[in-house]
Amino acid sequence: MIDYALISFMEERLKNTPMAFSRYMYTRINWNSRLVGLTGPRGVGKSTMMLQHMLAQSSGKDMLYVTADHTWFATHSLVELADDFVKSGGKWLCIDEAHRYGGWSREIKQIYDGHPGLRIAFTGSSVLDINKGEADLSRRALMYHMQGLSFREYLKMFHSIEAPLLSLDDILHGDVKMPEALEHPLPLFRQYLSEGYYPFAIEGDLALRIQQIVNLTVETDIPLYADMKAATARKIKHMLGIIAASAPYKPSVDHLAQEIKVSKNNVPDYLLWLEKAGMIGQLRDDTGGMRGLGKVEKVFLDNPTLMTVLSGNNPNIGNLRDTFFYNQMRVDNDVMSSKISDFRIKDATFEVGGRNKGQRQVRKASEGYVVKDDIEYRHANVIPLFLFGLTY
Repeated sequence: MIDYALISFMEERLKNTPMAFSRYMYTRINWNSRLVGLTGPRGVGKSTMMLQHMLAQSSGKDMLYVTADHTWFATHSLVELADDFVKSGGKWLCIDEAHRYGGWSREIKQIYDGHPGLRIAFTGSSVLDINKGEADLSRRALMYHMQGLSFREYLKMFHSIEAPLLSLDDILHGDVKMPEALEHPLPLFRQYLSEGYYPFAIEGDLALRIQQIVNLTVETDIPLYADMKAATARKIKHMLGIIAASAPYKPSVDHLAQEIKVSKNNVPDYLLWLEKAGMIGQLRDDTGGMRGLGKVEKVFLDNPTLMTVLSGNNPNIGNLRDTFFYNQMRVDNDVMSSKISDFRIKDATFEVGGRNKGQRQVRKASEGYVVKDDIEYRHANVIPLFLFGLTY
């Protein structure tokens, strides 16, 4: 028999779940898989999307949503819950914030192996690594990673504007037509850059909420998975402040080590934890031969909204444009540094700038594009920056 407190909690969450808008990942997830894991930075809408899926199912009575930090789990286990749920006819169990439960991976594995008729979905922090938990779930779980709102999603959620979904090829070579409601997109694009990456911005108090996310991520999430002390977490927070003051930051291991008073051997690990946690992005070259293994050329703050808030609402516009391009393109593409320009994706190179940006950096490129802010239409190899926010 499932405890009424858990049922009541689920019903309250479902009652307050909006259905008018769903994130891009909703249609990408194979919800029929026996074990689905969804990770991502704090605040990007993972919990809401799980609840939306529950509401969309006609057989909702055989589904159960719990959050792993519920007080019920102080005296009960996930395994105990799953056993009772299956005996009650349960078919689909959603465990939100799974990383908040000690031994989560071991118990999810036990549930998966012990109840072959039960489907399980769980959400977790973006620093969660299923290969390094107490039990390896990598052969069992389909894992998905979700980022924040694209410009396209922001238009739909905040302004009820249906913008077209574009592939990179559409942007580079296609004839892109904007809906009448988006005839002049630049004012809305400005709003997106300053406030549009996190869905919770619609609730207000954006700066305060982002500061809370930064604090929880750096002081709680990273130390939990990196097994580090509070003093080390403070050093990582100091590192984030240094990066925020000059992002995109040209990484200097010696300088960062000296500033935060740690061994320079630790600096790459700290940067990687910040990247996994959704606080920064690291632009690499192609020397590694595989995604994520090249030399780090620049360190960005993760997204334009985070950059705006951490800069005191006074970001450098050039850096903001670069951050937007990298942030949006990395979702479905391997974005690398370019030897002659700002970015490279496959065989194409991109120089990002304002209305007056010239062709000098891309003249020698076999396939070069100038990506300009402050323009509405493309011409030849000159492409409006906002279009790159319509790819997911």
